[in-house]
This record gives sequence, structure tokens and C-alpha cells, in this order.
Amino acid sequence: MPREPEAIMRSWRISPPHRNEQISTARAADLVMSIAHGDADALAASMLRTVGDMMPVSQCTVFAYEFDARPRTISAADHRGGRFLRDVANRYAAHFYALDGNRAIVDNPHSRDALVLHQQQSDEIENEAYRAACYAQPNVSDRLSLLVQPMESVWLSINLYRDRAYGVFETSELQRVESLAQLFAQAAKTHYALHTQHAESPAATMLARVRRICPALTPRELDVLRGTLEGASAVEIAERMGVKPASVVTYQKRAYARLGISGQRQLFALCVTPQRG
Repeated sequence: MPREPEAIMRSWRISPPHRNEQISTARAADLVMSIAHGDADALAASMLRTVGDMMPVSQCTVFAYEFDARPRTISAADHRGGRFLRDVANRYAAHFYALDGNRAIVDNPHSRDALVLHQQQSDEIENEAYRAACYAQPNVSDRLSLLVQPMESVWLSINLYRDRAYGVFETSELQRVESLAQLFAQAAKTHYALHTQHAESPAATMLARVRRICPALTPRELDVLRGTLEGASAVEIAERMGVKPASVVTYQKRAYARLGISGQRQLFALCVTPQRG
């Protein structure tokens, strides 16, 4: 079966800058306060305001890629307000994340412990459905993604989006984002540690173990296994993934076959049986 066309890759590692971008005391305090704010979207909103002082940026999202499963939206902010950006993020996570150029970074073992900036312009995306849902409909021309690892098998992606009216990010603007990268990366990592219990939940721990036992499991199969380990039904998992319940059952059977087991009970047994060192 042929692979879907993926986005063109343009990414680079970020070294500590010669100088940090100067931001106001008010913006710095706002970013610090957003880390522990009760509203998880406060982080993306603060980053959007900080970058917005320097260049036109319309939206900001923070995704978590955990244990090779589909990403979760950690924080999102849109200058238009409302749920529009959340809906776009949900479509991305359900249908298109595997086509994202970010995946090549997240899946590359040589990227570990790196701070990486990835630029992905609308015109570079070959898959029409992905381009329409995540770029054309939200009126996005360009995206910058700052990727950082807060812990093993977890990546955070801080994404800055530009409206078509302002074209693509220019070299000088890329440099300004680079100068903010260390600050934003540390804020995102701290926010992730404070706001999410997912990474340390029993289901996440078991999923990480299953992934180590069988690295051949696909992202879709891992999505289904995560839902199963969390106690979700096939219908609930299907809603999260944006697929039919019958597809969930198919992915589940494939995953069980790869693991050499036949059902949910054996899956849990596999997760709790001590491994030989």
C-alpha cells in the first residue's frame, strides 16, 4: 500500500543564541504566570502575545506527542477567540498528524535532547485534505514549530501560525523566534509537568512498556491500545480518533496479533508481568 505524501522537511537544531530577544518585564511576568494558570490555554495565549509584539502571528498551539500515539492539544490560543482553533487541532490529531513534517523529528532517535525548529509552509504540503483542513480553512500560510523533549518518549511542539495576509516568516523573524526558543521551551516543559498527569498515569506507563516490547506497533494501534488501557470502549476510542468503531476493533486485533496475545486480559497481564533484564 503506497504511503501518503508527506510535508517537505525544513528543520534545524537551535543552539544557545548569542543574545536573547529582549521582552518587557510585563511579558516575562505574564509568561511565568501562565505556566501554572488554571486555564491551560493561558500558556499559548501568553506566547502568542509575546511573539505578537515582534511580528504578525495569528495562532499558537502546544501539542504533546506521547509514546508514539497521536498528539494531544496541551494549550491553544487564537486571536479570533472561540473554539475554532481547538476544532482544527482535533482534526489534525485525528486525521493528519502522521503527514506532518514534525513526525520525522519526533521519530528520529538522533533528535533526542535537541531543541529543533521546523518550518512548514502551506504550499509545501502535498496532501490536499491536510492542506485544506489545517492551512487553507484556518487561512494559514506558514507554521513554525519548536520541538523539545520534556522526558523520554514525549515531545512537545510549540506551533506559531501566520495568516496568509502576511506571507511567510522571513529570515529575520526566524532569528527572533530562535532567540525566544530556550525561554518558550522551558515554559512549555514546566507547564507540561504541572498540568498533565497523563505522562505518569498507569495507562501511559503501561503503553510505554508495550511500545518497548513491540516497536513495530503503528501509531494507530498504539492509539487504540492507549484507549483500551484507559478503560475506554470501542465507541469512545473511535470518537477520539475520528474513525469508525469497526476500525478500532481492526486496529486492536492487529495490535494483539503483533503482541502475541488474544485479548484485553492478556494485554494487562503483559503490562504488569516483570520483564527479564
